[in-house]
Amino acid sequence: MKIIQITDTHFSPGKPHFNGNWAPLLTWIEETGADLIVHTGDLTVDGADKDEDITFSMDLMRQVSIPMLIVPGNHDVGHLKGSDQPVNAERLARWRSLAGPDRWLEDAAGWRFIGLNALLLGHEDDEEQAQFEWLERALADRAGRRVALFAHKPLFVDAPDEGDTGYWSVRPAQRQRLYDLIAAHDVALFASGHLHWAWQGGLGNTQVTWGPSAAFIIDKMEREMPGERLIGAVVHEFGADVASAIVAVPGMTAHVLDDVVHEVYPQAVKEREPAE
Repeated sequence: MKIIQITDTHFSPGKPHFNGNWAPLLTWIEETGADLIVHTGDLTVDGADKDEDITFSMDLMRQVSIPMLIVPGNHDVGHLKGSDQPVNAERLARWRSLAGPDRWLEDAAGWRFIGLNALLLGHEDDEEQAQFEWLERALADRAGRRVALFAHKPLFVDAPDEGDTGYWSVRPAQRQRLYDLIAAHDVALFASGHLHWAWQGGLGNTQVTWGPSAAFIIDKMEREMPGERLIGAVVHEFGADVASAIVAVPGMTAHVLDDVVHEVYPQAVKEREPAE
C-alpha cells in the first residue's frame, strides 16, 4: 500500500504565487503508482474566509486520477482563539460544504488510516470533544489493524515534552491526550505538515513525519526548526510496518515566503510589526 502525502500547497485564484508548483507535482504523483493521496492541510491561501479559494483548489485536486483524502489546515478553517481567523462554525461549515469532511478514516491493506482536524485541538469546546470521542471509537474498533494518523499540525516541534509552542504544534493538554491514545492503539505513524520543514523522528514506537510544503520555504521570518527546508512530498509504504521517504519533487520551485509575504499574507507582517 503506497500513500503519497502532500501538504501546504497554498493555492488561490486571486493570489496565484504558488499555483505553478501544481503541474510538476501532479505529473510526479501520477507517475508514482500510489494507491491513495493524503493532503495534510493548508490546501488554500485563504479558504478560511474565501469560498473561491476552496473551490479553485478542489478543482485542482480533482485532476488527480488517484483517490485523495484531505484534512484542513489553519489557512483552510482558521486557527486558535484570539488569532486573526479563529476556527468557528461558519469556517467549519464552509470547508465541509466545499471540500468535504474535516476528519475521516479509511481501511486498506491491514491498516486503518485516520485523518484529524488538528485545528480543533486547543479550543476545548464541543467540536474538539466530539472529535476526540470519534477518534477513541475509531481506534477502539480497529479490529487488529495497525494505525496511521494524518493531521495538519505536528505533535511537537523540538521535544515531545515541550511546553506550549502556540502557533506551531498541538497544545500540551491535547497532545498528552493524543499521546495516551497513540500508545494504547499501535499507532505506527503520525504524519503532519504546517511547519514548512521536512523531518522524520520518533515517539516511542511511533514514526513521526513532517511533510515538506509544496509551496514555499520560510527563511528568516521564523526560527530554525529541526529537519531541512525543501519543496516536495512524502512517500509512505505500508506493509507489516511503514517506511517513509521525503522527496524533493523535480520541477517544483522553492518559493521563499519572506519575499512575497507582504502580498500573500499581509496580516502576518502586521502581527510582527512592533507596536508604536
